[in-house]
Amino acid sequence: MAASRLPPSALTLKQFLRRQQVLQLYRKILRAIREVPAEADRRYLKDWTREEFRRNKDTTEEDAIRMMITQGNMQLQELQRTLKLAKS
Repeated sequence: MAASRLPPSALTLKQFLRRQQVLQLYRKILRAIREVPAEADRRYLKDWTREEFRRNKDTTEEDAIRMMITQGNMQLQELQRTLKLAKS
């Protein structure tokens, strides 16, 4: 059997898809933060978001990653609802 051409550190398909979910969530959160009217609040939320993602970047346990994605999506929805209420 021929040796694999993939480097040993290559992601599995499942890991790759999970990584895409995380990146997509990160981008959505940053886009939602742009809608925050106060500059100081925007800066705080942006710094907090970056720190949370950096703090958890080395997590490898699948259940923990799924839980964090779910929690991040709930926080994103809450931010979007708050912004929508503020505009009306």
